[in-house]
Amino acid sequence: MYRYASFVLFLAFGIAVQRSNGTEVTVKDDNDNICLYAKLMVNFTVSYEVAGNTSATGMFELPVDVSTNGSTCKNTSSTLKLNFGPGHSWSVNFTANGKMYHADTITLSYNLSDATIFPNSASNDTKVVTAETQITNVGIDTCYSCRSVDTIAGKSVNQTLWNVLIQAFVSNNSTSENITSCAADVPVTTVAPTTRPTTAAPVTNSSTTAPTPTTTPTPTLPTPATGRYDVKPDQNSTACLIAEFGLRIGVKNVEMNFEPNGTTSSGSCGVDSSQLVLVSNAVTITLTFLNDTKKFHLHALNVTGKTSSGVAFSEANTNLSLWEAAVGSSYMCNKEQNYTITGLLTLYTFDLRVQPFGVNKGVFSTAHECSLDDTSVLIPIIVGAALAGLILIVVIAYVIGRRKTYVGYQTL
Repeated sequence: MYRYASFVLFLAFGIAVQRSNGTEVTVKDDNDNICLYAKLMVNFTVSYEVAGNTSATGMFELPVDVSTNGSTCKNTSSTLKLNFGPGHSWSVNFTANGKMYHADTITLSYNLSDATIFPNSASNDTKVVTAETQITNVGIDTCYSCRSVDTIAGKSVNQTLWNVLIQAFVSNNSTSENITSCAADVPVTTVAPTTRPTTAAPVTNSSTTAPTPTTTPTPTLPTPATGRYDVKPDQNSTACLIAEFGLRIGVKNVEMNFEPNGTTSSGSCGVDSSQLVLVSNAVTITLTFLNDTKKFHLHALNVTGKTSSGVAFSEANTNLSLWEAAVGSSYMCNKEQNYTITGLLTLYTFDLRVQPFGVNKGVFSTAHECSLDDTSVLIPIIVGAALAGLILIVVIAYVIGRRKTYVGYQTL
């Protein structure tokens, strides 16, 4: 079966290159008719083993340049397979049942011998992981659409999909204009509260003044709950990364508290880098820490999800230098801190304590306190201010004494 793939061009401005439309492909059958169409964006985070029985993290995205070799189209089943790089592939299996179809599984195959993505890998094997999807109840003659961010978290692989548009069973050589939207894209409708009518008082004046409209102030969010998160190499091991904090996320002029209840934590622990991935119902947060042999710091932060009004977002910064402390210690800041991560994303932390390297027996080591918590910094300031005040009092008393003595001499 002979197939073709078409790809979306991307724009480059200076040295900054950003894929704007994602990966777009069409699969054709033996009669040269389109039988499957897909346009989507996917990011991958993979934990893999390096020398010394430690782990590292590889991060990559589904590129624009892919092939569809291995894709198939049948009456009741189809497979989209995208091949890229040296031995990597990503595929989705679809099954039709009458007037509806759904996706069965997503399969990622990644080649650990690719040193560009997996440097210093202890293995050159090709790994295969499968995951279930949320693509269900799609009309047979419609395109499945999901612009919202969907993170599929696994033991060693996290996959983040967004801007997805797929029609797995194309008929008449033409994609459908009808859309089946994912649940995350469907706007939430709220019913306006009803009020009991009141009897109007009799009017005694010929002219009346309309009441001044009142506005309800935006409620202040409570302090977010503190959650404890950890990363373990396996179920029988103690934690190699531990973190405690309360989080508030400000994105697109909307603030929301991150809810630790129901949140799952995963990640990886390496010699040079460690990663913590937090997945809640609404938000996925990926924190990447780097170790420069003497100190560690938060190097990258990726936050994806949707606001309470259903607006999807994905913001990231991979050039941070936050929460710095000596390797083997923890970083702590109990006071509220806020960080501008991107132009649209602000992060607020409360009761923060993290240790991504050198964790012993699953407990925090000695903490490096932030300047807001370190009261020892205030002591020399207070002492200096007291001495300055004392010197000023002595100078003033001396000047007053000199003036009195001078006036006394003049009188004599």
